[in-house]
Amino acid sequence: MNKREHVVNGLLLGIALGYVLEPAGDVATFVRIVEVTPPVVLGALLPDIDTAFGRHRKLLHNLPVLAGFYVFPAVFGNLNWVWIGVLGHYVLDVAGTERGIALFYPYPEEYGLPIGVNASGPYAPWMTLAVTVVEVGLVVAVAAAGLPVVGIGQSAEQFAVTFPRPG
Repeated sequence: MNKREHVVNGLLLGIALGYVLEPAGDVATFVRIVEVTPPVVLGALLPDIDTAFGRHRKLLHNLPVLAGFYVFPAVFGNLNWVWIGVLGHYVLDVAGTERGIALFYPYPEEYGLPIGVNASGPYAPWMTLAVTVVEVGLVVAVAAAGLPVVGIGQSAEQFAVTFPRPG
């Protein structure tokens, strides 16, 4: 996908995540959305920095890089939600494009799903929307299952979501 699609993906993921983390629908929800969305969008754009190094979809599109962004907050205490944007970027490239990504770089094999479309083609925005809806659904499902929507080094109490249980 191109920059526009990754920005849209990051924005929608950030908004959804902010609402899942603070589901009241009031000012606190808006504050959480503003807190979460910029790092998620930043993470959605970060992997494509590798276009400047000639190893696009390899150098910064792999699981060790994702792991690095996941543990970054535990070491440095900031950028808590960037890993969500990076993960969203990977999912969009794996599921949404014909090419896929080199998940185990420096092993050069690129992995993708057979449903992908041309990243610059006319169906790219629709595929972006479809993949993003699935990603948002997964975030909601994780939270609804009672699992904390957090990264390493983040406080589960600070970021945990509690959904009312029936009965």
